Amino acid sequence: MLPIIYRALWQIAPPLIQYYLRKRARKNPAYLQHWDERFGAAYPNPVQRPIWIHAVSVGETRAAQPLIAALQRHFPDAPLLITQMTPTGRATAQNLYPNAQCRYLPYDRADWVAQFMREHQPIFGVIMETEIWANLFQAAHRANIPLFLANARLSEQSLRGYRKVRSLISPALATLSGCLAQTADDAERLSQLGAANVQVCGNSKYDITPPESAYILADAFRQKIGNRRVFLAASLREKDGVDEADLIVQAWQQIGKTDALLILVPRHPERFQAAFDAAKKLGFSVQKRSENNQVHPETQIWIGDSMGEMFAYYLAADMAFVGGSLVDTGCQNIIEPLSCGKPVLFGQSVYNFQTACTGALLAQAAVQVRDATELVQTVARWLANPREYADFAMNAADFVVQHRGASERMADFVAQCVWQKAA
Repeated sequence: MLPIIYRALWQIAPPLIQYYLRKRARKNPAYLQHWDERFGAAYPNPVQRPIWIHAVSVGETRAAQPLIAALQRHFPDAPLLITQMTPTGRATAQNLYPNAQCRYLPYDRADWVAQFMREHQPIFGVIMETEIWANLFQAAHRANIPLFLANARLSEQSLRGYRKVRSLISPALATLSGCLAQTADDAERLSQLGAANVQVCGNSKYDITPPESAYILADAFRQKIGNRRVFLAASLREKDGVDEADLIVQAWQQIGKTDALLILVPRHPERFQAAFDAAKKLGFSVQKRSENNQVHPETQIWIGDSMGEMFAYYLAADMAFVGGSLVDTGCQNIIEPLSCGKPVLFGQSVYNFQTACTGALLAQAAVQVRDATELVQTVARWLANPREYADFAMNAADFVVQHRGASERMADFVAQCVWQKAA
């Protein structure tokens, strides 16, 4: 009964989704662009027989980088198709892969996703993280296209939620050619939900390394900043009217006398101006990265109002807080600053990166704080005791090295399955 209801809902859902996208577009007009791609319009000049990667947004797109590189070594002559669901994800993919075809994945209406498969006829598809679309999975199965979940994770809370719609989800997961889980616990939960051919491969995010361009930009940042220590508060989120940028600038008033520079980088571009205004309102001397000026010695806060430069911010910093953890959004990617050899701080909400956060704490590469006040207190202690955060930085680099190799394991598994199917 549930699959029938699901299919019926997709017949009436498009107007509601369009209303939602228009609402999102009030803050980010890019949500109104490429509208037809989302709603089943025929795609002009679709790339044929590609490696197809679906990466919802920025984080998943970056996580796919080392996996894409490994897959291209196995399939060197195949073109690349990358699908997304958000404008920032699409922009990231286009920047990283200018020769790939980047487009939005149609919403999960049966006829739309079936048309997507006919248009592109991928050699295989890889869905990053745990995006489970019942009609999409079934469409790939009917078209005889191998489909894989990669970097798959499933929390206990998510498992409980999916169990309520098991009659819809389990048949979809059973069609997979492989489900490549991050941890043994993830694999066990995905197996309970009915996923086929589950393998533990690790997390490809540990395989990401900063590109050379990030080092060059970081050097430019340091030249603008001068000989000052830098505390970076990155990927700051807002939820239910509470903005992490507000919390941190309020707490930063207690830092005392310091020449350290606070850099604030909101996760979403629509929050750039809000972070600037919050700091100015409290009387701080503030500049924006977009102004591209020298950071004045009296400037206390620098707003990182740019996209695609996060690695450069991390490399230019002495220590980093990762957002999405002081508000309950599950934490952003803590592995990126760790891979830059930076000591990391995060708050209490870490369910998106629970395994990485737990491991980093045990390795003494990171510190978990209760709130913004404790965050600033910890930063102040580190600023007063550079040897302490230097030890955390060394542990951070070692921690990442110990967890690398997932991308090659996943690519090897995918290639073997695809070749076996073609034989």
